Amino acid sequence: MPRTDEAEAFYHAVYNAIQEIPYGNVTSYGHIARLIGTPQRPRQVGVCLKHLPSDSSLPHHSANVPWQRVINSKGIISPRGHPSGATNQAQVLRSEGVAVNTGSLGELTVDFVEYGWFPKQLPSEEAAGLDPPIMSDEG
Repeated sequence: MPRTDEAEAFYHAVYNAIQEIPYGNVTSYGHIARLIGTPQRPRQVGVCLKHLPSDSSLPHHSANVPWQRVINSKGIISPRGHPSGATNQAQVLRSEGVAVNTGSLGELTVDFVEYGWFPKQLPSEEAAGLDPPIMSDEG
């Protein structure tokens, strides 16, 4: 089913924002949602990543959108609906120098204090002189 123009714009905003996460850093789904002005939509950010195409002929694909740099707000790598999804993501993050630890319940975690990326606005928007999004539910 084709996406609506609004959905397509949201996907592009998510993918463009994720492309700005620096190498060796991580952020949360919720922070990406806040950066693009939709703080109520962190789950939809995850949906966008779930549907990130692998076809490199498309403008956004798994080779140019660093999907591995987005984790949940507790610093836990989500399984991504596949048994080895979290392990694969951890492996890619480790290759970027990010320390991934295993919690007491077997969850894979990243320390936001050391590796977190949480700017008030996207670097590209700051460079363009745009004001940061105003959020009523920052936190």
